[in-house]
Amino acid sequence: MLRMLIAVPVFNEEKYVTRVLSEIRKYGHDVLVIDDGSTDATPSLLRKVRGIRILTHPENRGYGQSLIDAFTYAADRGYDWVLTMDCDEQHEPARIPAFYAAAQRDDADVISGSRYMPGDNGDADQPPPDRRNINMVITELLNSTLNLSLTDSFCGFKAHRVAAMQKLRLTIPGYAFPMQFWVQAVAQRLNIREIPVKLIYKDATRHFGGMLDDPTARLQHYLEVLATELQAVQTESPVLADTSCALCCDP
Repeated sequence: MLRMLIAVPVFNEEKYVTRVLSEIRKYGHDVLVIDDGSTDATPSLLRKVRGIRILTHPENRGYGQSLIDAFTYAADRGYDWVLTMDCDEQHEPARIPAFYAAAQRDDADVISGSRYMPGDNGDADQPPPDRRNINMVITELLNSTLNLSLTDSFCGFKAHRVAAMQKLRLTIPGYAFPMQFWVQAVAQRLNIREIPVKLIYKDATRHFGGMLDDPTARLQHYLEVLATELQAVQTESPVLADTSCALCCDP
């Protein structure tokens, strides 16, 4: 039987955290909450939830760092898989068994949720146009550059084989984390699968923070991180040795 850890990064999620964790715990897996320096009531609410582990950042370190810390935690404690999911009710806990079943098939290292592949999305919400457009641009670029066939490169609802994550050198602490993750996953020849998840947007006004609230600046940042990561691994990985450096140019 696979040991799966459910890792939930949170930052100022007092509105959702108690309800979401209550639903997640129904599925019987160990739960790790990474509190990324919350300044609202989230820390006090977490202390009232039984049966969870809590990893606390003394200050906000970023979504990517929360995932990196979750992978380290899982490796140190002998878990086989880490399932990451958000705490804002945009990821349905009811999909946890589907990820677990996909992990049991043992034919993938990364099982990535997709909000844009065929599935049960008949009553899906509509994402903010800038988020959908950036997702499309980056997904198409990753597919053409890395020879992938992703439909959703930014979904945080993902199952990760712990042993495979130990092969990666992940260092990007912020929201550009997927740029590094996908490049290194391909460089290490990880097997990648997508499964459908529901497209849910509870709050289209949520912010990234700082310059990333500007869609143009956010896209440029993602492209710069992607170009830097490609350059870093090209000399090390025969898989990416022939990758074009067109990303170095302005979009």
